[in-house]
Amino acid sequence: MLGLARNSKTTANMIRSGECVLNLPSADLVGAVDRLARTAGSDPVPPGKIRRGYRHEKDKFGVSGLTALRGETVAAPRAAECPVQIEAKVSHVHEMAQEDAIWRGNLVAIEVRVTRVHAHPEIMMQGEPNRIDPDKWRPLIMSFQQFYGLTPEKLQRAELGQIPESSLAAGDLESLSSESLPRT
Repeated sequence: MLGLARNSKTTANMIRSGECVLNLPSADLVGAVDRLARTAGSDPVPPGKIRRGYRHEKDKFGVSGLTALRGETVAAPRAAECPVQIEAKVSHVHEMAQEDAIWRGNLVAIEVRVTRVHAHPEIMMQGEPNRIDPDKWRPLIMSFQQFYGLTPEKLQRAELGQIPESSLAAGDLESLSSESLPRT
């Protein structure tokens, strides 16, 4: 589920094409990501973005210094340098804040269905071809318009981390019978 501004070129492209790629950068790509700040795909740039210092940029891969790769299940490009690239198709677009006079029509939640995940080999868990090792990947995080990374040390053992991941697979949900679910 992705929350986006309705008037964004990204949002328009996703709704028009019905697909997207989520390129998840690592902390060492902070410069590339920051070079995309205040760039807009729309030409002309909307007045509100002009007031905030945005400029039109058609070649965002060129500006960022990242390398475009073809998607395998979608037409949208992947960023080769990003350790995780998630190809997805748009399932549903949900209008948000319909009861709010100011925000109505300005926010959408886009539900996507993942069609392919690409992960760099160096962040994969040894002996587990389909698991990313959280001790190897340092994702770039933006919090309140500032960039952060993760420290390599765990803060503490996580109780939920004691549940085997294999028991969390989507297929296990099928084993739940309607009788075992709470009634409303």
